Parts: sequence; C-alpha cells; structure tokens
Amino acid sequence: MKKTLLLLIVVTLFYSCGEYQKALKNEDVAAKFEMATKMYDAGKYTKAIRLFEQLATSYRGKPQAEKLFYMFSQSYYKTKQYYLAGYQFEAFVSGYPRSEKVQEAAFLGAYSYSKLSPVYSLDQADTVKALEKLQTFIDNYPNSEYIPQANEAVQKLNGKLEKKAFENAKGYNTISDYKSALIAFDNFIADFPGTPFKEDALFYKYDSAYQLAINSIPSKMEERLHVAQTAYANLLKFKSDTKYKKQAEEMNARVETDLQKFTK
Repeated sequence: MKKTLLLLIVVTLFYSCGEYQKALKNEDVAAKFEMATKMYDAGKYTKAIRLFEQLATSYRGKPQAEKLFYMFSQSYYKTKQYYLAGYQFEAFVSGYPRSEKVQEAAFLGAYSYSKLSPVYSLDQADTVKALEKLQTFIDNYPNSEYIPQANEAVQKLNGKLEKKAFENAKGYNTISDYKSALIAFDNFIADFPGTPFKEDALFYKYDSAYQLAINSIPSKMEERLHVAQTAYANLLKFKSDTKYKKQAEEMNARVETDLQKFTK
C-alpha cells in the first residue's frame, strides 16, 4: 500500500513537472497563463515567475492582464525579491488605479521597499526611500485597512535613522572630535525630541563640552566651561536621577574649580 502511494506521488510529480516544462516551451500564451495560475495557486511562486516573465509583454492591455500582473507582483513578494516586487506593485497601481486590489498593491509596493532597509549601521538611503514610499501610501489612502501596518513600518524605519544619528554623534565623542560631537548631538536632540536615547545624548553632549573645555587654551577656556555647565544643567533638568549622575557630578566639580580661576 505504501509503495503504491509513493509510486502515485512520484508519477504525479513527474507529470506535473512535464506539464510545466511543456508550458515553458509552448507558444500558446493561454496555456502558459493557465499553468502560471496553477503554479501560483499551488504556492510555487518561482516557477510561476518564469511563466509570468514570458507572458508580461503579450498580456499588456488584455482583460486578463490585471490578474496576471497582480499575481506576478505577489510572486516576487512571496519569494522575497523585494526590489522587483516594489517595482511591479507600483506598475500595477499605475496601470490599474480602479482595481479592487489597488490599496493592497500600493501598500505592498511601499512595504517592499521597507524590506530593503539595512541594519542601522549601514548606509540608510534605502530606509529614507522606504519612508517616502510609505508616507505617500499613508497620504493617498488615509482610511486604508493597511494604515496600522504602514505606521508600524514607518516607526521601525525611523528608529533606524534615530539609532544611526545617535551613533554618529557618539562616534565624534569617541574619536575626541568634541566640536563636531556638540553640533551632532544638538542636531540629534532637535531632530528626535522624543528619542529614548535622550538621556545618553545629553550626557555625551555634556562630556563633549567638558572635554573641550578642560583641554582648551586659556583664552577659550572660560567660555567653554560655561557651555559645559549649561550642558550639565540640561542633563539634570531632563533626569535628576540620571544613571550618569555620579560621573557628571565629578565632572561638574572640576568645571567649578576651573571656573574659580577666572573670578580671582
């Protein structure tokens, strides 16, 4: 019984593969379309793509084209070919603006670009592009059922830009480029006022101001010490029980001692 069942499975698979290969070589586009649909419905998206690629030119403008290009776009998406999926979904939205699938296609087109976004430490050009695409979707379809998913994706992508900006600013502090660090932290705090990194950013801004001040030439030291004092005050104003409190207080004691030299 088991041998018979196994034999039937092998025969079915062989026949199915034979049908597929035949469809690939067949000049009959209707037969190709039927096989492509069959492969798509069976979840065999890679095989479906090969047929859709052969059919795309022939079916443009035909009644079945809307279904074909929707399945084509979905097949790229299902196989995680997100750049091609994004392109195809955008083409679908442009070509079939009245389709019942247009909102889904518009969302998945934008969402595909978010899948191309790399880890925060790499160049974020694709992240910025994805945010633009998602924002366009949100603006065009504010009442769409996909808005919660779009907003969640936007939040995640913004988090990468936020982390990238913080680490860049912190990097200046690490390499002792304190002037650049102060500018970078000011920009970071202004650009991301609600950031979870704010306490860290305020401390490293203070540390940058402190290091710049205590290592200054006498003619610039007093002014920079006052800048450091202000940065210290801003840190405590934001969080009086900051995790950096002990270190910050020790630094501030040094600042006050050095400032006394300029009041005598």
